[in-house]
Amino acid sequence: MSDRPGEEGDDRREGAAEDDAAARWSFETRAVRAGFERSAYGEHDEPIFLTSSFVHDSAAHAAAKFAGEADGYIYSRFGNPTVRLFEQRLASLEGAEECRATASGMAAIQAVLVSLTQAGDHIVCAQGVFGTTLQLFALFRRYDIATTFVPLADPQAWRDAIRPNTRMLFVETPSNPLTEVADLRALSSIARERGIALVVDNCFCTPALQRPLELGADIVVHSATKYLDGQGRVIGGAVLGSKRYMDETLQPVLRYGGPTLSAFNAWVLAKGLETLSVRMERHARNALAVARWLEAQPAVERVRYPWLESHPQHALARAQQRAGGAVLAFEVRGVDDAERKARAWRIVDACRLLSITANLGDAKSTITHPASTTHGRMPIETRRETGIGEGMLRVAVGLESVEDICGDLARGM
Repeated sequence: MSDRPGEEGDDRREGAAEDDAAARWSFETRAVRAGFERSAYGEHDEPIFLTSSFVHDSAAHAAAKFAGEADGYIYSRFGNPTVRLFEQRLASLEGAEECRATASGMAAIQAVLVSLTQAGDHIVCAQGVFGTTLQLFALFRRYDIATTFVPLADPQAWRDAIRPNTRMLFVETPSNPLTEVADLRALSSIARERGIALVVDNCFCTPALQRPLELGADIVVHSATKYLDGQGRVIGGAVLGSKRYMDETLQPVLRYGGPTLSAFNAWVLAKGLETLSVRMERHARNALAVARWLEAQPAVERVRYPWLESHPQHALARAQQRAGGAVLAFEVRGVDDAERKARAWRIVDACRLLSITANLGDAKSTITHPASTTHGRMPIETRRETGIGEGMLRVAVGLESVEDICGDLARGM
């Protein structure tokens, strides 16, 4: 979908050559170069198309565009060159046939949910997902779409939960905040046996560290707000999968529902992808060092991080991820919930470097108490079942000095 100026035949030949070359580029090169087509002005950096609509050559040209018989942009609610740049670049990194951007990560999940289900359908979801994702699935009960929550790391529980009206399996791996790791190959096998879609939230790892489509997933969703941007600047989301699913099933939901990513945010996100590889490598290296330091602290009962040998799915994580990611969780000691919560809050309140915020994916390290923030709306019994205790803290390790991060955490211990 391009209005690129120039001779049509020459453009086709040059574009094909560029596509062939791009297919051979490394991940790092595609993160910087993929999806960018220069305009007639020959700009070196990607432009921002801040426009709500696009003009047509004639009445017939307009009619052909609206009928889907001619390529070209019509209205930025469902198509914009800057947004398309971001979509193509991310699709290249995830190894997806297609990508569609959304206004937020939750908009991406909602769009997938709407596209795959109708009244009377059923979803199987991991217990360990983002708190707002849990609330979204609960909200859809009013539309007669039920969800069964299962232990993330138990493939048999997933198999047993599937019903004749199940339409999708939804998993976030590593999970938030427990960093549990799902066996994506096993879940993919189960989904294919039953003819249903496996949807994976790849927010924590990003394609720099994990590519779920290569492991058998059908659809990948992102909160681009997090590590795809990497500096806490904008809100955005994305859905990736097959071209057929995108064009025939998801696109009508996005076009008529309007969860539109702005051109400016798309430009920021596309630029964020340029540094994704180096950032995630540094995040993961820092996080592992902080996790090892926390394991040695007398005040800490347990540390949860996939690259630690003590992690229950350590071997699985190493089999399907390139590194452990930036997010870890740890539990402080205490005789009861009240004491554990008080000690956890004391660590948070003593921080001077780490930002006290529930957001993550930033260059700056952040810390939060999940039981009272991201998962605070969950019934306490459900939190206990999923292992989110009053003494648990989640740290998204940033790009600062490891010594400074550990020193800040030590202050409250």
